[in-house]
Amino acid sequence: MEIDSDRYKKIMKGTTTVGLICSDGVVMGADSRATMDTFIASSEARKVWKIDDNLGLTIAGGVGDAQELVRLLKAQNEIYKMDEGKPLSPKSANSLLSIIMQENKMMPFYVQLIVGGIDASGEPQLFSIDPVGGSSQESKFTATGSGSLTALGYIEESYKKGMTTKDAVKLVAKALSIAMRRDAATGDHMTVVVISKSGFTEYTDKDLEKMASAK
Repeated sequence: MEIDSDRYKKIMKGTTTVGLICSDGVVMGADSRATMDTFIASSEARKVWKIDDNLGLTIAGGVGDAQELVRLLKAQNEIYKMDEGKPLSPKSANSLLSIIMQENKMMPFYVQLIVGGIDASGEPQLFSIDPVGGSSQESKFTATGSGSLTALGYIEESYKKGMTTKDAVKLVAKALSIAMRRDAATGDHMTVVVISKSGFTEYTDKDLEKMASAK
């Protein structure tokens, strides 16, 4: 059975999410605009989710499908913590989501996901997952959504391996702001998170403006 390409394109039309690896962790970000065809359904959509202090997820695509996957991953993470005394690693979370989505490929989850965080040794890990469970580990950066090509164009030129967390946050924020200007389905606000040994830190528009203006 093939995916309904017309439905897929319609549902997957909007958003920009970005993830990249820096010197001591992972930085991920997204805009907050949710669209239904040409209609802006919400300006406060949540597209970056905290799963645990070491683990996060960005979503692009169908809201209901994405929220169900977030609920499933959070529940599995809590079960794993009770059994093992530690949270899921990004690699394990990626494997779990990939299996769930592959098992449902006949009626797929219409989403693109970025899974990122640090493992028990503090090693940053970043993965991208397509709607039928195909996943790839990213060594530098990745992006999803209708504004991803615009965002990636800037990141390709600006990314430096081993860049600091502060510089990585600024890079993600800049890439998102460029996508917002050029992609009508990307817009309103942005959320950027850092996942490192220090934990899960979230930056909103005001925080990012302060960082951008700081010397």
